Amino acid sequence: MASARMVGLFAGIGGLELGLGASGWHTELLCEIDPGARGVLAHRFPDTPLHPDVTRLRAIPANTELVAAGFPCQDLSQAGRTAGITGTRSGLVDEIFRLVRRRRGPRWLLLENVPFMLQLGRGAAMRHIVDALEELGYTWAYRVVDAQAFGLPQRRRRVLMLASRTEDPRTVLFGEDAGIRTVGDPEHDPCGFYWTEGVRGLGWAVNAVPTLKGGSGLGIASPPAVRLPSGEIVTPSIIDAERLQGFEPGWTASASTVPGVREGHRWKLVGNAVSVRMAQWVGGRLADPLPPLPGQQHLVPGTPWPVAAWGHNGVAYRMPLSTWPVHEPYEDLREFLTDARLLSARATAGFLRRTTMGNLRFPPGFLDDMASHLDRMGGWAA
Repeated sequence: MASARMVGLFAGIGGLELGLGASGWHTELLCEIDPGARGVLAHRFPDTPLHPDVTRLRAIPANTELVAAGFPCQDLSQAGRTAGITGTRSGLVDEIFRLVRRRRGPRWLLLENVPFMLQLGRGAAMRHIVDALEELGYTWAYRVVDAQAFGLPQRRRRVLMLASRTEDPRTVLFGEDAGIRTVGDPEHDPCGFYWTEGVRGLGWAVNAVPTLKGGSGLGIASPPAVRLPSGEIVTPSIIDAERLQGFEPGWTASASTVPGVREGHRWKLVGNAVSVRMAQWVGGRLADPLPPLPGQQHLVPGTPWPVAAWGHNGVAYRMPLSTWPVHEPYEDLREFLTDARLLSARATAGFLRRTTMGNLRFPPGFLDDMASHLDRMGGWAA
């Protein structure tokens, strides 16, 4: 497609902008409040104006055709405070609508967030967004999409919501559906999990890592771990994490040069980022729309929000779609990790201690592998 103009709000480290850019979208303005993320954006998009605070941004450029926004998910995620759409962070989505309203609406509006937003407040968060979009005259559609569909060995499901005043967003999000597929065997393939868990959950993923998380607000990293078929337990480096999100190695290195930003903060930036390949898929479908697949059914008000839906003027429909729109060639986790390190004895011991504090059930042989790994790392004394 010919170059089209977009704005990136809550831009993070530029996942949406980078992915859409592959289809010809040119970013005219970026807005991001996190100093480390701004350091990355300034380095990676040096010719793009960068604004630090969406609440003080008066307007977006008049020629904007698409506004992309991975708005904050802290109040919407299960890992966060779940304060809801009115929380101090996720409530910032209303700033998007304020800016869109002032320009009488760009042609496209693309939002990204965590799937838990569909459940929060019994669907109130989504209803708030849908009502705002319809008030602005938009037809909306959303779909929960998994980054694994695009070949990345990270189980990462996100809500992609696309709205337009002039086009049919279904032709972008609902034109293809490949169906969920099995990408590994726990008996023979690496399995990802969170070594920081062990009491209430594990995040177990076969031939993939579980969803990368932002980690501590203090800049303390929270990487996952991987049990290799050999029984060794490793943890990806920040370089691997960047690649798991579709970025090139070292994409966030410039964040560490910002005064007051710790090296561990890069994990938060990567964990909060939008998958580049996911954004590339949207960009590709914007450039080459497809007729929406059949099977829509009326969505009764008050029922749970499904995996995919669309609506306009107060009427909504569910779509029978999976979280895998395509089957891109899958990159096996064992070959993907190029800079993994052995999980430390301290981290392994801490995990094994936590497993005794709850009633969580573990895959066969997993705790034996953890104990053997601890022995190889020097045991409890180490």
